Amino acid sequence: GNGLNQLNEPYGIYVDDDERAVYIADTMNNRVVQWKFRATSGEIIAGENGIDELSAPTDVTVDKKNNSLIICEQWRNQVVRWSRRNRRKQGTIIHDTQCIGLVMDDNGDLYVSYYYSSNVRRWRERDGSWTIVGGGNEPGNTRELLSYPGFIFVDQTYSVYISDIGNQRVMKWTKDAKVGEVVAGRSVFRNDLEELYTPGGVLVDRFESVYVADSGRHQIMRWSSGAIEGEIIIGESGQGAQANQLSNPQDISFDRLGNLYVVDQWNHRIQKFELDSS
Repeated sequence: GNGLNQLNEPYGIYVDDDERAVYIADTMNNRVVQWKFRATSGEIIAGENGIDELSAPTDVTVDKKNNSLIICEQWRNQVVRWSRRNRRKQGTIIHDTQCIGLVMDDNGDLYVSYYYSSNVRRWRERDGSWTIVGGGNEPGNTRELLSYPGFIFVDQTYSVYISDIGNQRVMKWTKDAKVGEVVAGRSVFRNDLEELYTPGGVLVDRFESVYVADSGRHQIMRWSSGAIEGEIIIGESGQGAQANQLSNPQDISFDRLGNLYVVDQWNHRIQKFELDSS
C-alpha cells in the first residue's frame, strides 16, 4: 500500500543509529521513507510528489557530512542527492548509471553498481572522477568479471563485496585488485548450501563472515570466513509471511547492536532479527 504505515515492494535500506531510524527505498511507491526505531508509521523524506519527483528508488545511503540522502533512482538511470533538512532534491550526482546498489565509505567516496555494464565503480564527487573497482566492461563468469551486480558492501580496508546476481555468487575485490575472489556461492545453482539463487543484500561482520540475502530461496545465509558452504540463519521454514519467514528478501543491514534488518520485499515490510552472537 501507499499509506505512511505501508510499503510497496521496498528494495534498499540504510540503518542510521545516530538518528535511531531506518531509511527505506520504497520502490514501487517512488519514495524514500524514514521510520524511527519502534515507530508504527514512517514519514516521506524524498519523493513526496510521487513519480514526477522520484522514480523507482532501489537503494539509499546517508551522507552525514552534508546531511543528505544519496539515492539510486533506477528508472531515470541516475544517482541523486536529497536534503534531509528541507526534503528537496539538491541535484544529480551521477548520470547513466543503471544503478541497483550504492554505499559510501568513510572518505565520502561512493560505490555504485552498474547493472548492465556489469561493474562496480567508485565515484569521487569532489572531482567527478571514477574508477572500476569490480568487474570489467561486459558480463562474464570469470574472476575478473561480474554478471549484473546488485548490492555492495565496503569494509574498513576498502575491500568491496558485491552480489554478483547473474553468477549466483558474492565476489570480493580487495583495494586496487584486478581479480576478485568468490566468498559465497558458485556460478551454477543446484539448490544446496554451497549455492545462492539470485543473491541480494550482502554484509560482512568483524569476523569476516559474509551474510547474504538468498532472494530466490527466501532466506538469509551466512558464510564463515573461508567456508565452502553457508548456513541458513533466517527463513529455514521456506517462503511465507510469518514472523520467521521471508518472501524475496533484498537488502540487509546491521545496527550497532548487531540486530539484522531485512527488506522483506514481497511481504512489503522490514523485518528485524536478533542474531545469536556466537
